[in-house]
Formats: sequence, structure tokens, C-alpha cells
Amino acid sequence: MWKSPAISCIVRRLTRARLGVQTLSSSYGSIPQAQLSDREYANDRCSSEAQFSHQAAFQNLDQNAGSVQKDKIGKNISRKEKTGFLINTLMDLKDNKEGIYGALDAWVAWEREFPIGPLKHALLALEKEHQWHRIVQVIKWMLSKGQGNTMGTHGQLIRALDKDHRAEEAHTVWVKKVGTDLHSVPWKLCSMMISVYYRNNMLDRLVKLFKGMEAFDRKLYDKVIVQRVANAHEMLGMPEEKERVLQKYADVFAEKKQRFGKRSIQSTTKEKQDKMQ
Repeated sequence: MWKSPAISCIVRRLTRARLGVQTLSSSYGSIPQAQLSDREYANDRCSSEAQFSHQAAFQNLDQNAGSVQKDKIGKNISRKEKTGFLINTLMDLKDNKEGIYGALDAWVAWEREFPIGPLKHALLALEKEHQWHRIVQVIKWMLSKGQGNTMGTHGQLIRALDKDHRAEEAHTVWVKKVGTDLHSVPWKLCSMMISVYYRNNMLDRLVKLFKGMEAFDRKLYDKVIVQRVANAHEMLGMPEEKERVLQKYADVFAEKKQRFGKRSIQSTTKEKQDKMQ
């Protein structure tokens, strides 16, 4: 079809206008969509941050509640009640090492510091009940935790082992933990070990211990112990050593007699004074 120049000009203008409207519409539609994406991202980010903050708050609340509960449990029970609970628990448990150790671990779980004081009270209570095997278990558990590594604790362990008819084990504890330096071992522990050896017919070890004490110029102060040392030498076929020991410590027997003599004189004088009044 033939078109006039005027009509062709009008068609070109309309085409340009149409293309401009399409471009404007396309641009107008894309701008809000980009803005919407940015807003959604921002909203999602805020929501995630808020959720994380709430989770952190709840975690802190749980931790604080746990610490408060822990303090409450530890502070509301007195030391006497804790010790009594431990003693009753140890008495009721069967003779099983794993059970005893587990009960002791649970008992100290809430303690901030190792309860050495209550444990000593518990051991004394067990001694009164002659629970020697249980005492051995408690002391060994305590030593396994690195606590109570003292002469007194090892002496208590030796005594409990002896009472529990485990003299050989008591000797091992003495050799490894106590008797390495007889110069500094308390006289009370030396006397106790001499008695352990004497009761269990370990006379060679008794004499060896006595010789070690003499090497450090450690003297005996108990008449019973002196007599046991003398008897041990006699039973081992050493009568000369027996006489030497008795002569060396003759003053121990004399002091005892003198003390008893003073007491009898004082008591007699007091009786006479009472009669005169």
C-alpha cells in the first residue's frame, strides 16, 4: 500500500512513543522489585538476629538457673548432714570397690573444694563401728585423688589394714610411704609398726625396724614396746641381744615403777588427810 509522507511521519512518531512507554513500564516495574528484595533481606536478617538473641538469652538463663541450683544444693545442706549421709551410705553399700568409689565420687561432685574435714569425721565414725575394710577403701580412694597424703593418713591406713588381717599389705605401705626416713617418722607410728610386726609374727622385720631406729639414735619410751623387742630377739635365738635391750632400757621400767610409787604415796597421804578431817 502506498503511504503519503505525512502518514509515514505520524506512524514513526507513534512507534517511538510506544517504545518509550514500554521502556518506562519495564523500568518502573523493576525498581520496586529490587527494593522489595532488599527489604526482604533486611527483614530476614533482623529476624535471624532476633532469634539468635532469644536463644542466647535462654541459654544464659539456663546456665544461671543451674548455677543457682548448684549453690542452693551445696549451701542448704550442713556439713554435719553431709557427713552423716556419707556414713549411712557407706554402711549400706555392699562390699564392692566400684560401688564405694562411685558413691564417694558422687558425694564430692557438688563440692568446690575437696571435703577433707568431713571425710576425716567419717573415718573416725567408721573406726568406732570397726569397719576396717571400708576405711581402707575410703583412704585409698582419697589418696587416688591426690588428697590426704600425710603421715597420719598412712598411719591410719596401716592400722586399718592390720585390723582387716592384711599385715603384708600394711608392711608394703610402711616400706613405700612411711619408713623411708626413720629419722623423721613420728615415734607413735614406729611403735604401732613394731606392734603390727609382733602380732603377725614378722619378727625379722621387727628387729630390722628396731635396728634402723637405733641407727638414728631413736629411743623407746614404752615398756610394752621394749618388752616386745626383747621377746623378738629371744624368739629369733638372740638371747644376748635380748639382755642388751633390757639393760639399755632399764630406766623405762624404773620410771614406770617410780611413777606408780609416787601415785600410791600421794593417794595414801590424801586418804590420811580425809580421815583426819
